[in-house]
Amino acid sequence: MPRPVWKGAVTFGLVSVPVNLFPATRRQAELSFRLLHKKDKAPVEYKRFCTVEEVEVAWNDIVKGYEYEKGSFVLMTDEDFAKAKTESTETLEIRDFVPLTQINLAHFESPYWLEPTKAGRKAYVLLREALEESGRVGIGTFVMRQREHLAALRPAGHALMVTTLRFVDEIRSAEDLEIPREEKLARKEIELAKKLVDTLADDWKPEQYKDTYHDALRAAIEQKLEGKEIEAPAPRKSARVVNLMK
Repeated sequence: MPRPVWKGAVTFGLVSVPVNLFPATRRQAELSFRLLHKKDKAPVEYKRFCTVEEVEVAWNDIVKGYEYEKGSFVLMTDEDFAKAKTESTETLEIRDFVPLTQINLAHFESPYWLEPTKAGRKAYVLLREALEESGRVGIGTFVMRQREHLAALRPAGHALMVTTLRFVDEIRSAEDLEIPREEKLARKEIELAKKLVDTLADDWKPEQYKDTYHDALRAAIEQKLEGKEIEAPAPRKSARVVNLMK
């Protein structure tokens, strides 16, 4: 049973739903590698080195600084960070209920499951059904790990899911890119492109997509440990590129 990463309540208006927050994702056991000296396979260590005095620096002589200009720093102490820390809260305060279709995919970040406490089960189901029938998601903020998060609350099957969102100033605009605004396209070209899309049209089946690199790397390590020659996986057939204009 995973441990909750946050405990509190979802609030909107006069309604409060006590809940626990659990991560909705998990990473495969990542393969970690050490840097070694090629000559004797000894691990390579990094030292804290002063670029001016050219000497190694002890941990207790290290401070944090923000570079506000090239080569100019303002020092920040532990007390400074503590004063700037966001006050911890135990509520996910819903500010608005908006259509899910209005949220740009670029805003979505990390998903979490919400589990109601025993006292909040009925309110949890009521909120889930209301969101399901309205087609809207709750948008609000909460503090987790000393940082304020913007989040979207939405139904997902029998559960409620909270997905943290990127704030608008975290998303880069495409305005500075050389994106074509308009091109002269014949109606026949558009219809042909639509037909090509239709040939691959299907329902979303996430289980058919696999992390093949992780499996191939693990197999290569096992072969190396057994003294075998590493067998590269069969290359994928490259897709035939069709020139729509022709």
